[in-house]
Amino acid sequence: MSLADNERFFSKSRVIPVLTPQAAAEGVAVSHALFEGGLHLHEVTLRTPAGIETIAALRKEIPDLIVGAGSVLTAELGQKAIAAGASFLVSPGTTDALLDFAAACPVPFLPGAGSVSEAMFLLASGCRLAKFFPAEPLGGVQFLQAVAGPLTAMKFCPTGGVTAQNAPDYLKLANVTAVGGSWMAPHDLVKTKDFAAIRRLAEQASSL
Repeated sequence: MSLADNERFFSKSRVIPVLTPQAAAEGVAVSHALFEGGLHLHEVTLRTPAGIETIAALRKEIPDLIVGAGSVLTAELGQKAIAAGASFLVSPGTTDALLDFAAACPVPFLPGAGSVSEAMFLLASGCRLAKFFPAEPLGGVQFLQAVAGPLTAMKFCPTGGVTAQNAPDYLKLANVTAVGGSWMAPHDLVKTKDFAAIRRLAEQASSL
């Protein structure tokens, strides 16, 4: 299921919070608020040392949460995330080595694509859903509309510059399964521990 059937798995949520916690306790608190607000599938990036620890803590603290790892750049990172309890993996792009790992890994894998050629390469590998990253700098909604004709079999999960304002425009597209973003847990609210406000933003996002 890691590649060939990843569309079904990532269709479980139309909005996927993308979180980069600075500490595990912070990550757990933010995910609690988002989960209570109706967002039940979270991507925790591995951009900080707290990523792996946060994934492990979330599996214990919120058993019903579907938590996965983002920013997976190598097979080794992917293996560490799975060992910590990650239920899925996401990468910002795709290398041959990473794609080999993705095809064999035991959890759903969402590889990244930023061009038509990269999307075609993934299609040829049996993958029908890709992360489109960074979405806004690469053309956003207009890009996805343009590639819908020639790439009829490919679906996307745009991430990177997706906000509460433009998320509905992405979700209207037939070739968009879900969107990812961090707007429902902005840095200022995390820093001030305003989890009630984060929950409200999650409730708005979950209704999209």
